[in-house]
Amino acid sequence: MSKVTDTFRNIFKIHELRQRIVYTLALLFIVRLGAHITIPGVDATLLTESMQNQSSDNLFALYDLFVGGAFHNAAIFALGIMPYISASIILQLMGAVVPYFQKLQQEGEEGRKKITQLTRYGTVLISALQAWGVTVRLLNLQVQGLPIVPDPVRGIGWVLTTIMILTSGTVFMMWMGEQITERGIGNGISLIIFIGIIARLPYAIFDEIRLIDAGQRSIIVEIIILVFMFFIIAGVVLVTQGTRRIPVQYAKRVVGRKVYGGVTQYIPLRVNTAGVMPIIFAQAIMFIPNTVLSFFPNNEFLQTLSSYFIYTSPVYSVVYALMIVFFTYFYTAIAFNPKDVADNMKKQGGFIPGIRPGKQTSEFIDNILTKITLPGSIFLAIVAILPAFVSGMGVSGQFASFFGGTSLLIVVGVALDTLQQIESHLLMRHYDGFMKTGKLRARRY
Repeated sequence: MSKVTDTFRNIFKIHELRQRIVYTLALLFIVRLGAHITIPGVDATLLTESMQNQSSDNLFALYDLFVGGAFHNAAIFALGIMPYISASIILQLMGAVVPYFQKLQQEGEEGRKKITQLTRYGTVLISALQAWGVTVRLLNLQVQGLPIVPDPVRGIGWVLTTIMILTSGTVFMMWMGEQITERGIGNGISLIIFIGIIARLPYAIFDEIRLIDAGQRSIIVEIIILVFMFFIIAGVVLVTQGTRRIPVQYAKRVVGRKVYGGVTQYIPLRVNTAGVMPIIFAQAIMFIPNTVLSFFPNNEFLQTLSSYFIYTSPVYSVVYALMIVFFTYFYTAIAFNPKDVADNMKKQGGFIPGIRPGKQTSEFIDNILTKITLPGSIFLAIVAILPAFVSGMGVSGQFASFFGGTSLLIVVGVALDTLQQIESHLLMRHYDGFMKTGKLRARRY
């Protein structure tokens, strides 16, 4: 305990680290504040009554979990940071198939800046379209025959104003996320999702306690199910943290009186190189059917199609799992390029014993990476769809989503990433970190 206390004391001894943490907390406070400011023209009282009557097991409830209740509150930050993630997905997918974007990815820092700018433009476009869908949904919500958007307010003026407010809210959150990454501590976009999920924890617990008191839930059954889920997820986290090490031999080189090489090093290939990004990507795509439905709430075909993408639907789980497997391979290919690794090894005089340098080395690494990524992707898919099955056993969807699956992986992953960055600042100034070894494995987001 004294070790942790000393570490926290050391954190606030470092002026730069203290400033970064305070700056991050200040921006996250603004994020939470914006999640409780209702859109002008919406009757907050009727909105609360309307949301209380809606199911907590649908996809909108899951979306609300990622945006920290802002969607439930019809707040100015109702769209959260998800449009930015959707735009990032689109740009990365296009980078794999469109030559122009492939060229940008190979242009280094300048190409990265151009892709970032295009991602921002895409965020504005997607936010505007989703904001339009939100206005259609709000205009159709009624409580006992009373619209939550009163008649004097309804009109094209309110629609355009709301679209501008929601779009501006997402752009502002995107900017805050970038500022946290640059001037704060941790990955800003991931922390915004993290704080939104954490903010829903008390509501999930209180709702579950209320249902248990009313006799609608069995506390013993819930505890058994949640403990079972916890052990499954803990096992998956341990498995996906595993690595396969490839030995690399460096030949001896004599330059003057100095001898270089002649040693064996290892390339660590992680079972889950992509972290939780495949889950976030797949989740953003799965929100699309219900987003489209919000534009046309009375369309029977879209209602039928949307019924297959209900959170607890088997079709939803199968499609979701397949998309996670796909995005795991896709993101791994972006994060780790075997050809670049093989070329760097060849330039430094390194080689894998029994494998020719160059193309054969690249193919060898790619083959191993493909094999170890498969179980990692399957484990991620299992964890992601687990809450959907558990919710059918008597546990509410919101409660199951928080304590199992996507939410728990994101919370743990972002926490580890942030701690790793704090650890780095402490070690640079010769302070002990949270762990005696001073080594927390960084996760990619």
